[in-house]
Amino acid sequence: MKLCLLVAVLLLTVTVVSCGNVSYDGRSLIIDGQRKLLISASIHYPRSVPAMWPGLVQTAKEGGVDVIETYVFWNGHELSPGNYYFGGRFDLVKFARTVQQAGMFLILRIGPFVAAEWNFGGVPVWLHYVPGTVFRTYNQPFMYHMQKFTTYIVNLMKQEKLFASQGGPIILAQIENEYGYYENFYKEDGKKYALWAAKMAVSQNTGVPWIMCQQWDAPDPVIDTCNSFYCDQFKPTSPNRPKIWTENWPGWFKTFGGRDPHRPAEDVAFSVARFFQKGGSVHNYYMYHGGTNFGRTAGGPFITTSYDYDAPIDEYGLPRLPKWGHLKELHRAIKLCEHVLLNGKPVNVSLGPSVEADVYTDSSGACAAFISNSDDKNDRTVEFRNTSYRLPAWSVSILPDCKNVVFNTAQVNSQTNVVAMIPGSLQQSNKGVNSLIWDIVKEKPGIWGTADFVKNGFVDLINTTKDTTDYLWHTTSIFVGENEEFLKKGSKPVLLIESTGHALHAFVNQEYQGTGTGNGTHSPFTFKNPISLRAGKNEIALLCLTVGLQTAGPFYDFVGAGLTSVKIKGLNNGTIDLSSYAWTYKIGVQGEHLKLYQGDGLSNVNWTSTSQPPKMQPLTWYKTIVDAPPGDEPVGLDMLHMGKGLAWLNGEEIGRYWPRKSEFKSKDCVKECDYRGKFNPDKCDTGCGEPTQRWYHVPRSWFKPSGNVLVLFEEKGGEPDKIRFVRRKISGACALVSEDHPSVGLLSQGEDKLQNIKNIPFVRLTCPSNTHISAVKFASFGTPSGSCGSFLKGDCHDPTSSTVVEKTCLNKNDCVITLTEENFKTNLCPGLPRKLAVEAVCS
Repeated sequence: MKLCLLVAVLLLTVTVVSCGNVSYDGRSLIIDGQRKLLISASIHYPRSVPAMWPGLVQTAKEGGVDVIETYVFWNGHELSPGNYYFGGRFDLVKFARTVQQAGMFLILRIGPFVAAEWNFGGVPVWLHYVPGTVFRTYNQPFMYHMQKFTTYIVNLMKQEKLFASQGGPIILAQIENEYGYYENFYKEDGKKYALWAAKMAVSQNTGVPWIMCQQWDAPDPVIDTCNSFYCDQFKPTSPNRPKIWTENWPGWFKTFGGRDPHRPAEDVAFSVARFFQKGGSVHNYYMYHGGTNFGRTAGGPFITTSYDYDAPIDEYGLPRLPKWGHLKELHRAIKLCEHVLLNGKPVNVSLGPSVEADVYTDSSGACAAFISNSDDKNDRTVEFRNTSYRLPAWSVSILPDCKNVVFNTAQVNSQTNVVAMIPGSLQQSNKGVNSLIWDIVKEKPGIWGTADFVKNGFVDLINTTKDTTDYLWHTTSIFVGENEEFLKKGSKPVLLIESTGHALHAFVNQEYQGTGTGNGTHSPFTFKNPISLRAGKNEIALLCLTVGLQTAGPFYDFVGAGLTSVKIKGLNNGTIDLSSYAWTYKIGVQGEHLKLYQGDGLSNVNWTSTSQPPKMQPLTWYKTIVDAPPGDEPVGLDMLHMGKGLAWLNGEEIGRYWPRKSEFKSKDCVKECDYRGKFNPDKCDTGCGEPTQRWYHVPRSWFKPSGNVLVLFEEKGGEPDKIRFVRRKISGACALVSEDHPSVGLLSQGEDKLQNIKNIPFVRLTCPSNTHISAVKFASFGTPSGSCGSFLKGDCHDPTSSTVVEKTCLNKNDCVITLTEENFKTNLCPGLPRKLAVEAVCS
């Protein structure tokens, strides 16, 4: 391949990436004739909105990121065969241009299968119903449509001159995704398909290399890559390919009813440093900004609407500190080593049990070293090149000159943000009205309009709705004689339902009886509930629903959902099995059919207006006209007091809401996470017994100043008068730094000034723009303990601590306090490592 020419062109305030072809060897990608060590960040364009893209990309760049990575979401683009959409959140070209204008590269994971906790793994549902189609195997209908879409995307990128070979930002493209896990399930056709996919991709002539992640038989010139929490031990199957980590998971996803997983910043940094210590050259965070599964895009099933992922940038677009800041400092330290890492030769040196150094030297004599302690319990002190170094357990120290430690993964210098969700009432746009007016439409339980069909027994839920809706009505009826014992005793029969998933709401004679649901690890469920029956005819109406389709797995396209058995227990004749009865079916709910979510009043439904909306009423549409929340902070919708349903603002799909409580017990969660030792998604859980998702992101760009139409469809019943907008606000900052913490050395005093202060520990506090440090809630130099929000003074404390911090920081947006003798007493706490802990208020 030709060499790449990288020209950074400054046009006004916009830096635009422009380069030629990209090549690689066994060490790294080669751009502009130079080896490149690249830090990449996954930001999925449809999981945010175009108005957020520039800010997200810029925040990633400020965090030390070189490359943005995204999937291409097939089912968001090809809505039906040959019917393409690239508007709004799916404007892929605009997103690529945003990355290019920021002076960054782009990795395009075309797939077009993505998994990604995205509905149906990103493959259009219509493709499942093309006769003879089997996904992700050597199957002609699937391969035809896969190649057609891949070629469409490649040609679109070529047309817009977005590949690096054309001067654009795209330096790598991906075909398929983690197929190595499933290839053997498809036997010989699996292997044939993988080789076909690779060959098909290379034939596209993009001028950039192709990658296949977790694909152990990827043929040359395709590069196989690693996805995991740790990839330091990964080796490409060919020595001629660079070591690329396409997915380092800095957190994990959530499911409705599940727990809230977190991954400590120290462990994320440890994994990254180990990867580069062991010869890695391209590293990508999946996710760097997770974002939101708007509408019905969440898969799983049961994936939450939030796809926050505990990522360095949170769902709302704010840097998550200390994680974002700690990784920024890590990136700085690694970049100081870039030239010698990529051009030098490594030597591994054992320094004792679980401790090793990887030392890189180049022909000029330049030297860089990574010293790691992989013991998950014990700190170590080691001798390296006649100097003593202390390594905390489960940490890596980075020495860009083989002498001075500028960063240790376990020692966090970055501040921690105090983030609050500030509630505010929904404000009626009509200023002449004192109270909020709600418009109401109640749906009748059961069949509406003309039935779609009648069938003895049950149908598959997914095959029937074809994912055009979450909902499918099933109705039947039974006759109850007056001589039934339960009528005389005042007792209730029990409705017993078996289902393969995902959930249902049961109604008898139009009265809500209860809800049954599976969960994120087990979709099938049993519903067992007493029900109210009367003498005579009784209508049984079951609203069965999906909560996101399967996203991955062998033959996942054939995983179904729906009822398998319906019985009533407790009648004179024992148990009646209704499974083979004649069931009447209707796809969707009527309000969807009438497009009530648009809220434009064009439907033939009469809304009922009231200032006291009904509470705990199932199958109800609610609409109100509201002002935008004040300020410019990100906005969420507090749905704590609602049941389950869907929400829209001005016709835009906010998504599924379901403040379902976590089914995990308190013993399954932690108050404080120990970063030491290998991470797994259940290691650092919080939120046990709490609502899995209370707040739902509503992008600011969706709001008008007034006249905003908020529409909800509530399935099971809630309290709409308790719905609130919340503003996500950084209300303070904390820091805890020890004298023995190393410093990267670049101490920013505003964006236009950089001081080079070497190995002087410091605390830096920064408030959001347009705010300042208005108070210092806590300050202690000595031996403080605790964490942000609960710091405590130790036995050793400098009484001037608060004065020093207030003098340096009060009424400033940004301040730096160095741990020096000019600021604090140096004769304190003899023999103990001294720390400075600070908590400040931003306003």
